[in-house]
Amino acid sequence: MTAQQDPAGRIARLQAEIRRHDHAYYVLDAPTVPDAEYDRLFRELQALEAAHPELASADSPTRRVGGAALPELAAVRHAVPMLSIRTETDTTTQGVRNFDARVRNALGLDLADAPVEYLGELKFDGLAISLRYEHGALVRAATRGDGETGEDVTHNVRTIRQIPLQLTGAAPAVLEVRGEIYMRRDDFEALNARQRAAAEKVFVNPRNAAAGAVRQLDPRIAARRPLSFFAYGIGEHVGFALPETQAGLLECLAAFGVPVCEHRCVSAGPDGLIAFHAHIAALRDTLPYDIDGVVYKVNRADLQRELGFVTREPRWAVAHKYPAQEEITRLLAIDVQVGRTGALTPVARLEPVFVGGVTVTNATLHNQDEIDRKDVRIGDWVIVRRAGDVIPEVVGPVLERREGELPRYDLLAAYPSCPVCGSHVVRGEDEAVARCTGGLFCPAQRKQALLHFAGRRAMDIEGLGDKLVDQLVDAAIVKSPVDLYRLGLLALANLERMGEKSAQNLLAAIDKSRNTTLARFIFALGIRNVGEATARDLARHFGQLDALLAADLEALQQVPDVGPVVAQCIVDFLAEPHNREVIEQLRAAGVRWEEGEPAAPAGHLLGKTFVLTGTLPNLSRDEAKALIEAAGGKVSGSVSKKTDWVVAGAEAGSKLDKAQALGVDIVDEEGLRRLLEQGQGPAMDTGEEQA
Repeated sequence: MTAQQDPAGRIARLQAEIRRHDHAYYVLDAPTVPDAEYDRLFRELQALEAAHPELASADSPTRRVGGAALPELAAVRHAVPMLSIRTETDTTTQGVRNFDARVRNALGLDLADAPVEYLGELKFDGLAISLRYEHGALVRAATRGDGETGEDVTHNVRTIRQIPLQLTGAAPAVLEVRGEIYMRRDDFEALNARQRAAAEKVFVNPRNAAAGAVRQLDPRIAARRPLSFFAYGIGEHVGFALPETQAGLLECLAAFGVPVCEHRCVSAGPDGLIAFHAHIAALRDTLPYDIDGVVYKVNRADLQRELGFVTREPRWAVAHKYPAQEEITRLLAIDVQVGRTGALTPVARLEPVFVGGVTVTNATLHNQDEIDRKDVRIGDWVIVRRAGDVIPEVVGPVLERREGELPRYDLLAAYPSCPVCGSHVVRGEDEAVARCTGGLFCPAQRKQALLHFAGRRAMDIEGLGDKLVDQLVDAAIVKSPVDLYRLGLLALANLERMGEKSAQNLLAAIDKSRNTTLARFIFALGIRNVGEATARDLARHFGQLDALLAADLEALQQVPDVGPVVAQCIVDFLAEPHNREVIEQLRAAGVRWEEGEPAAPAGHLLGKTFVLTGTLPNLSRDEAKALIEAAGGKVSGSVSKKTDWVVAGAEAGSKLDKAQALGVDIVDEEGLRRLLEQGQGPAMDTGEEQA
């Protein structure tokens, strides 16, 4: 019977055959057909499903290519919490014996009793995930989140070809597979090579690339990322006979077609685990993926149940990390790199040393405070570590090998002027980072300054985005914001992917931006610590740009909510002749505004100061800020005693900690909405999980 006569049967046979080929290629690494034959089968299935959409199933291999983007990631409550594993702090072999001793004590065993059987596994450096299968079909994938609640990322996980959309064999009614999504090193390097070729951002490490892909709203982005998966456990299960051992569970998962790592061992007592730890340490640099240790688990399921949990961690498992890979070498010099925001980052120049599988010649020193804290001096023998196996850093000096009294390093003394543009370098009173003040002029800050200047809330030059700014700067067509107003049609039209029509549109947007407001212009200058609200306060207070340009520290601090730190940032910026020159050139290019600014908006939150931290579930930071300002409030970038409310979302950081320490009222998004509507609202629960 042909496909035309029995399309349902042909679709089912094609799906089953493609699944077999996917498992052989992606899980077993043993392809069964040439690529051309696989592509022919896949195209045939796509065509049949397009012709008979009523026959296309949710677990079809064609669903892996990605669909429409989602507006947001939905929350998922884990039926069985995804708990963390305790980390053994002793990285030596004694760490294994410590774990064994804790287990035996908890089980009430003495020296005469038989050894406990353990399973050793790898600790992958990826993103924990829970895959929910119902009657064998993948119905949902969720991140760990806080252990109780994660995010629904099913749309992205479906694109990972190692993860079966349908379990093989007699699958249970419900089976939640727990494991790790990761990115192989070779796939990571290939991805970054493609990113560089496309002039896109490159990723710091495989874990960040994998985690970012899984949490994308658009599955087409995830589909382009080469992600992999290993299973190591289960969550909720219904109609599933739990194997008697952890090793048996992994074998069962493999029988369902779920990939599990081949590197594992079963050991009676700690000695086998010690040997496993050493064996994996020797293999570590040759593994195709990153690990940061191994995991030991009591193998028997009944003993796991007897041991139970403590403070949300299983007593029957432990993570045993490897010591950070370190070597000693000589610190030859300290240079600086000037970042896109003008930050000067000190970089150690080292005698070449082989650390963590690569030769290291440079390492970060972070900032002056870190140099002082570690007491690192040029000429020292220093310990170099590849932190997280990715970023080399100087841990500290080997003091017993210091030769004589070496001078301490002072970044401001070494670099009073920016090594890129020659502008003054300053460091705020309470800031760790030294910065170049030539924001409008410095080539290192050029791209960032232009993007900020053209932003929607600044000069609002529609069409001037990252890629175009990259082209304009890299081709030396634009060196400062004033050059935007000198652009010609021919220069723009000749740029890659531009064309005459797009060039005309951009020139029209640039010309339109000449008519602005003083507040927008001040904000567009990119003065450190001067946000939209402060720019409006400055415009209202001084009324004219010349009055602002003539203001000293004392005059600036007369502006509402402008304290000594912000005032000093303004003085430092305007004291740089390069910045003054660009400002005057912008005025000469026809950038103008009406002198004097409108009065401050009225509203029930007038005079109230908010600080935003973390990610809100339904509002972007810009949206929340706009709502607060529309109600008369002000949004600040830092928490102080003058802060009225801190609005805290997911993954709130140090700002939340400071608010709690100062006793500042804290609200979540719902509390903010009540404040906006009524002018008052209860503080949110600031327990550990939400913080």
